[in-house]
Amino acid sequence: MRLPTFILALAVSAFAALPASAETYKTPKALLKALYSYDTDRSDAEAPSPYSIFFSDHLNKLLQADLDNTPEGDVGAVDFDPVIVGQDGEASNVRIGQPILLGDKAEVEVQFKNGEEVTLFYTLVREHGGWKVDDIANQKGDAPWSLTALLGDAQ
Repeated sequence: MRLPTFILALAVSAFAALPASAETYKTPKALLKALYSYDTDRSDAEAPSPYSIFFSDHLNKLLQADLDNTPEGDVGAVDFDPVIVGQDGEASNVRIGQPILLGDKAEVEVQFKNGEEVTLFYTLVREHGGWKVDDIANQKGDAPWSLTALLGDAQ
């Protein structure tokens, strides 16, 4: 009788330990709401980004390649948090625009405050049964950027 109880307890604890990556976001807005409410302290330290569970396979491969090619102690191609557009602070008053759907891709504008007003443009892809972030771009200001371009991907 103890063995079935032990097996049940083991199964329950294994299920509880599943990473958040098992989460599937059925809409672009659901993905972005989860991204902006995510506590990065819960992220996998071995992942190429604290947001890897929200990122597409393609974006995670670019981040991992950058990590692999950055000498120990150096900063990689991205020296800021692209989700909040800074090294510090947090996104407040987050407003997620209406997604523009293009088959298995979506474009979404996100606005928030992090010291100043920020507008980001997200490119999302549908993969593994849900939506994932494939690129983030800041097209305003003196130095526009795209995350994939910073990581050296010339799509």
